[in-house]
Amino acid sequence: MVEGDIPLKVKDEGTKARKHEHIRICLEEEVESHVGSGFDEVILVHDSLPDLDLSEVDASYEFLGRSVKAPLVIEPITGGVEDALEINRRLAEAAEEHGVILSVGSQRAALEDPGLEDTYRVARDAAPNTVILANIGCAQLLQGDPLEAAERAVDMVEADGLTVHLNPLQEAVQPEGETSMKGIYGELGRLARELKVPLIVKETGAGISAETAIRLERQGVRFIDVSGVGGTSWAGVEYYRALSVGDSPRARLGEVFWDWGIPTIVSLLEVLEFTSMKAIASGGVRSGIDLAKAVALGAEAAGAALPFLKAAVKSRETVSGLIDGMIRELKLAMFLTGSRNIRELRCKPLIILGRTGEWLSLRGLDPGKYARRGLS
Repeated sequence: MVEGDIPLKVKDEGTKARKHEHIRICLEEEVESHVGSGFDEVILVHDSLPDLDLSEVDASYEFLGRSVKAPLVIEPITGGVEDALEINRRLAEAAEEHGVILSVGSQRAALEDPGLEDTYRVARDAAPNTVILANIGCAQLLQGDPLEAAERAVDMVEADGLTVHLNPLQEAVQPEGETSMKGIYGELGRLARELKVPLIVKETGAGISAETAIRLERQGVRFIDVSGVGGTSWAGVEYYRALSVGDSPRARLGEVFWDWGIPTIVSLLEVLEFTSMKAIASGGVRSGIDLAKAVALGAEAAGAALPFLKAAVKSRETVSGLIDGMIRELKLAMFLTGSRNIRELRCKPLIILGRTGEWLSLRGLDPGKYARRGLS
C-alpha cells in the first residue's frame, strides 16, 4: 500500500457491507467489460492546418445552467461506507480545483442510516462551487415516498441535479437484488415535474436504448446519462461477490451477462437521434480524446468512474493529475480539429466505423452524416 492509500475496513451491515464489497472488488479485480464502448471505432478528422493557437482553446461549457471549465463528469462508484468519506473528499477537492462535475455515489445507505450522511455531505463541504449531482436508485423510488427520498438526497449534498440510476441487470444478478420495476416510469415522470432540481436518468453500464429513451421523454424526462457497455461491468462485480461465497448459480449469471447491453457510442447516438433529450456519455471513457469524441457527437459531457476511484484511494493529487491530463488531452484534440471551443468541436467531422457503424445503420441511423460535416 502506497502512502496516502485508504485502507478499506470490512463491514457486515447489509447495504454498507455490499457497498464495501463493491469498492473492494472494483479496486482488486478485473471488472471492466470485454466488449468495447465504441470509442475506438470513432475517429475525429485531423486538421493539419488549424487556424488558431493551442493557448486559445477553451474547453469551458455550461452544464445545468452553471459554467464548468470542462465537460467532464466524475461518475459515481462509491458510497455507503465510512471509507467513502475520504474518497469523496479527495474527488470533491480535485473537482473544485479543476472546475469539473461531480456525481456522488448511491445515497441509499445514508437514506437508511442518517449517520452516514457526512460521507456524502463532505463533497459539498470540500467543493462549494462545484456542480454536484445527487444519486439514488430507481428501486428506492418504489419504496415509500419517492419525492421525499429524492429531496432528501438533493438536500444532503446541496445538489445541482439528481441522478436516478437504473440497474436492472445488477439487481437481477445480486442475491439481495430488488427486481420489481413496475411503475417506475410514472415515478420518474413525477420527479421530472416536481423535483426542484433537474432530473438525470442514468444507466449503470448497460446503456439506454432509443425505445427506453422515447418512453422516458414521454414522461417528461429531459436528460440521460447513457452509461453504456465498455466500462465497469456490474454483472462482473456481482460475479466476484457470488464467487467469494460459493454461490455458483449467481456467479454463472454474472459471467454470462458480463457484457450484456448497448455500447456507449451506440446508446449516445440512439438517445440523441431519436429524442430531443440531452445526454451524458459514460461507459469506457478513458482519455480526453474519448471526451472530445463524445462531445463532438453531441454529448453535453462525458464521464468516468473506475479510473477516478483508483486514483482517489491513492491521493487527492493523483485525482487532480488524472483530471488535468484528461483536460489537456481534450484541448489538444480540439486544437488538432481546429476547434476553438466546444461549440466548434460539435461541428467537426467524425468517421464511425466497424461494429458501431453497422449497429447504427441497422437501427436506421446514418453514420455517414457525421463524416460529411463541413463538406456541403
